[in-house]
Amino acid sequence: MADVLSIDPDHLKGRHLRRAVEVLSGGGVIIYPTDTIYGLGCDITHKSAMERIRRIKGRDARKPMSFVCADLNDIARYARVSNYAYRILRRMLPGPYTFVLPATKETPRLLRSRQKTVGIRIPDHPVTAAMVKELGQPILSTSANRSEQDAITDPLQLEQELGHDVDLILECGRLPVLPSSVVSLVGDEAVVLRRGSGDLTQFQESA
Repeated sequence: MADVLSIDPDHLKGRHLRRAVEVLSGGGVIIYPTDTIYGLGCDITHKSAMERIRRIKGRDARKPMSFVCADLNDIARYARVSNYAYRILRRMLPGPYTFVLPATKETPRLLRSRQKTVGIRIPDHPVTAAMVKELGQPILSTSANRSEQDAITDPLQLEQELGHDVDLILECGRLPVLPSSVVSLVGDEAVVLRRGSGDLTQFQESA
């Protein structure tokens, strides 16, 4: 059964963050809060941990997963960012968005789509931000639930349904239901692929 640590985003406890980073750097899998819903995560340099998350979710291997970067410089390591895309990223991040961009060779193969794109997030949440910074590597970002099931926002339900499958749960109370919005920045204009949290009025809707 996973360890469960309660964490206050407004008063972060260093020992809880250190424990989470210790699990991640050791190839473990955690559940952590974001600015939208709870995420299943691991260090993206650990291939076995990413494959483990796929098994936990029952996710199709052909369906890519996104990850959390520390900042815009970090994004540029894993994705090709045009001047147009950079202006949007700088304005909208951190925030409740997953941006799809052309992947670089630095992106692990498991996280690249067949179109050689990648989904990247910078959530506006102090726990996520502190973990990624302390770890020094991006963290996988996929909703904490089984595939085709609703996102779990109640910490008690997370523990009951996924506690035997992960190594650590960082909980900070019930979170909102809406996931991040997904916006493609692959072409010359931003296109909304999934409507979720955040303001999308400036973006074109996908057909």
